[in-house]
This record gives sequence, C-alpha cells and structure tokens, in this order.
Amino acid sequence: MTDENPDKGPLSELRGALDALDHELLELLARRMDIVSDIAVSKRSHRVRIRDLARERRVLADRSARAEELGLPGESIASVWRQLMLMSRERQAALRVEVPLDVEQKTIAIIGGEGGMGRSLNTLFSDLGHHVRSADLQTELRPVDAASMADVVIISVPIRETREVIEQLGPLVRKDALLMDVTSIKTDPMEAMLASTEASVVGTHPMFGPGVNTYQGQRVVICPGRGDAWLDWTRQMFTARGLVISEATPSRHDSMMAIVQVLHHFKTQVLGIALSRTGTPLEETLRFTSPAYLLETYVTGRHFAQSPELYGPIEMLNPDSKRVIEGFGRAAADLAKILAAGDQEAFDQVFADVRAFFGEFTEEALEQSGFLIDRLVELSAGRSST
Repeated sequence: MTDENPDKGPLSELRGALDALDHELLELLARRMDIVSDIAVSKRSHRVRIRDLARERRVLADRSARAEELGLPGESIASVWRQLMLMSRERQAALRVEVPLDVEQKTIAIIGGEGGMGRSLNTLFSDLGHHVRSADLQTELRPVDAASMADVVIISVPIRETREVIEQLGPLVRKDALLMDVTSIKTDPMEAMLASTEASVVGTHPMFGPGVNTYQGQRVVICPGRGDAWLDWTRQMFTARGLVISEATPSRHDSMMAIVQVLHHFKTQVLGIALSRTGTPLEETLRFTSPAYLLETYVTGRHFAQSPELYGPIEMLNPDSKRVIEGFGRAAADLAKILAAGDQEAFDQVFADVRAFFGEFTEEALEQSGFLIDRLVELSAGRSST
C-alpha cells in the first residue's frame, strides 16, 4: 500500500484514460444500436423474425474466441454480448418488427390501468401501435364507458374483485370485441367472462411483474375461450412483443400455478417466517453469508417487500392450493425425521430420488445458477463486512 492520493498523480491519470475509453465504448454501443434500428426496418419489411438462435450462437462463439485471442476471458465477454443481444431484441420489438405492416390499430381499454400491471400492459400495447385507454377509479374515463367503446377490454384488477368487475362490464362489451383478463387464477374468471358477455373471450396470465426491464423472453399463459380470430390476434401481439406463449385450459393453468406460484411462494414465506423467528438479526447472518444463502435471502426479502394483498389471493383462491401445501408439509416432516435420526442412508436415498426427478435439468441448473451467483457476488461485493 502507498500514500498516493487517488485524485492526483499517475493513478488519477490512468483513471482518466479509462473513463475516456469507456465513453468511446458507449459511443460505439450507441452506433451499434443505430445499426440494430436499421436491421429492424429491414426485418419488418421482409417479414423476418426478431430472434435468430443460430445467428446468436455464431455471434457468441465468434466474440468469445476473438476475446480469448486478445487475452480476455471468453465466457465473461460472451456474457456481455448476451446482454447486448437482449438489448438489440428489445429495440427491434419496440420498433414493431414482428407486427405486420398492415396491422389494424385497435382501441384497447385497460380496466385497472393505473395499477402496476395495467401500466405495463399500456406500454406493451402502445409499443405495438395500438390506441390504449386507461380506466380506473381515479381516471376521467369510467370503466363502464371504456367497456362499451373499446375493441379490446382488458380486466387488470385485484383477484378478489375480478369476478365482480367482469360481471358488471361483460354485458357492455361489444359482440365483435374481445374481453380479456390477466388474473393469476383462470378457472373462475374464464367462467365469469364466458357467462357475462357475447364477445370473444381470451384468458391470459403474464408470468412477470410490472417492473420487468424487458418483455423479451418473458412468458405469458393463454387460455382460449371464445373466438378464433381474436385468439389469433392475441397470439400475434404477444409474440410480436417478444413474449413466449404457453397455452392451457383454465384448470390446467390453475394446477400448474399451484406448483409454480403457490408452492414457491409458500416455501419463500416459510423461510422468511423461520428466519424472523431465529432471534438473530439478518445483518449478522449476512456477515457469514454464502452466495447461495445471499441469493435466497434476496428472493425472500423481495417477496416480503411486496403486497400481501397480491400473494394472499394467489395462494388462498387457487383450487389446488391445499394439495401442494399439504405435500410441502409432508416433505418437511419426512426430512426432519431423517435428520433427527441421523440416518445418512435415508438421506442419500432422498437425495438420489430428487436428483433423478430433476434429471438432465441438473446440468442446466448448475450452469445457470453458477452464472447468477457470479453476477450476484460482483454486485454484492460492496456490502459492508462489519
């Protein structure tokens, strides 16, 4: 260590040179995005899809190999380029590459449009060139007026209010229009929509929150209801914005959400409750954290930073909640019994059974979680160790 002042002398000069070079890199990235915009125009005119996985693989291999020739870590550079390609796809989607040139602009009314998901949907459909109107408790446009004038009426209200709103507005939706919901539970809303309107009906469940940085690669579940033309339109719009579509019946959706949402949220809540009851301050545990514990703690902290009014209905109203929660309890009890008995053989068998269940996914899990942990360590390096 030296007593050199970092604001003066050779170190300051070197940092200044580095800053200047970074600014040049930013200018090059801006030029790169300009070219991406030109590519978007060409793709749209020739009806070429945004994503070309074969091209992406070639780019990653080339940049990684070139990086290693220059003495740079290939995998780290590949990580940088994955982010650049994500930015490129998002730019192309915002420029409506996969929206047909002759697509008809629709008037879309979002009931509950001032909520987080409502605003996200506003952005999504506005980017696709549609005229979006928000109708909420505090807006000048009233929901009853929006429902009767729009081509597409999207119900984006809290789960417990969804059926009531559908039953109120469904009869007002034009017969040639589309009634859609974005609720995390599908059986009850779909029944309500089909019963309350003669319009086309599509149930959707965006599998992402309103705070996402990009729609590219985000998943949305579609439940077909009534009207093939509007169903095709819904598929086309979501695909054009970069979403990955899964289709399911309402009952199949709810069964899967019992695992993907209810079981996951329940596990996170149990961990949070258990941690809060240990009597040990969270900051004290973080002085000894492993990357895996820190990752779990971030997920748990993120969960409890949000609204209980969001998670409660998801877990309480899903028709399959009881089944998965009871299964969680049995699994916890079985494992606790093995640990209390010190039965290594039984522990090994459980480990082998679960590994077999995950199958080849374990390799992907090791790779992807390793990548996440590396990024997490980078971002958390500035945390105080005292």
